[in-house]
Amino acid sequence: MAADNLTRTCAAILVAAGSSQRMGFDKLAAPLGGMPVLRQTLEAFMAADSIAEVVIVCPPERWELLGGDGFPKPVTRVDGGAARQDSVVAGLAAVSAWAGFVAVHDGARPLVSPADIDRCVAAARVYRAAALTRRVTETLKRSDAENFSAEAISREQLWFMETPQVFEIALLLEAYAAVAARGLAVTDEVSALEVIGVKVKFIESTGPNLKITTPADLALAAAMLEALQPRS
Repeated sequence: MAADNLTRTCAAILVAAGSSQRMGFDKLAAPLGGMPVLRQTLEAFMAADSIAEVVIVCPPERWELLGGDGFPKPVTRVDGGAARQDSVVAGLAAVSAWAGFVAVHDGARPLVSPADIDRCVAAARVYRAAALTRRVTETLKRSDAENFSAEAISREQLWFMETPQVFEIALLLEAYAAVAARGLAVTDEVSALEVIGVKVKFIESTGPNLKITTPADLALAAAMLEALQPRS
């Protein structure tokens, strides 16, 4: 493969090191569509044409949920850190040197479509940074200190952030170096890019991509997954 094509190759980091404290049990091990949630997430990246390899940031017991071999693409595991941003940095260190881009995705978003992954990667190759997002469509209100309605908030140009979030690796490394140097805490990679003044292109998701946080989310994901299955 030519050198310029190699630098445009995209790896993926699945962040799956959290404790699932709000769930009360390991949500990534919960069954969904006949396999653990984390394996369901991995399958989407195995099916995405734009992804060449996957690094899963998770403890060994979650890695065992995946079977560990027989994947159509290279899949490796690394331990996570104390915070999400530490886990992403650990994942970046394990990405192959030939990759020029990386897609960072929450392990607890198992419904992301391979097509949306590919769309996000394609946008990052043009804009250097792109993130899958969903428009805010609900009515938004601000309350007063006693939680009574106070004012309406325009939802124009407001978005819910999702993943994957895809970047030139060098750009993301620069952003996280700045985050560390300033002692900041960020909850996603778009926030890290904002620290160094880089804008991220938003790509609107075309299907359900909820993050499983509560037992109700798991039930909803199962219903959505069933609805997405082709009818015989």
